[in-house]
Amino acid sequence: QVQLVESGGGAVQVGDSLSLSCAVSGRTFSNYAMGWFRQAPGKERDFVAAISYSGASPHYADSVKDRFTISRDNAKNTVYLQMNSLKPEDTAVYYCAKGRNPQAVPHPDDFDSWGQGTQVTVSS
Repeated sequence: QVQLVESGGGAVQVGDSLSLSCAVSGRTFSNYAMGWFRQAPGKERDFVAAISYSGASPHYADSVKDRFTISRDNAKNTVYLQMNSLKPEDTAVYYCAKGRNPQAVPHPDDFDSWGQGTQVTVSS
């Protein structure tokens, strides 16, 4: 069974940066797309970013485009989310997810394993 463990969340100020990591167990990490989603209190889980099995063709939500960067290291079974120029509306629990397929798609139904989440809080 695949396990995903996020790390790197925390409390920061507006304009700061944070880097999230997600370590994934299992030998098939490099076969699947990976993604990041987030959920703010009282809201649905929203797509943030996704990356294909090879690291190509990243997808981003419009709200984070040009501020966030998703990347992966298949040798380390790890996916990253670099978050720059953080805003209060970025405050949420961030979840790492493993895709069902090699190519990235921006929908939670296309992901079948989830981490426990890491809290990101941005204050003004």
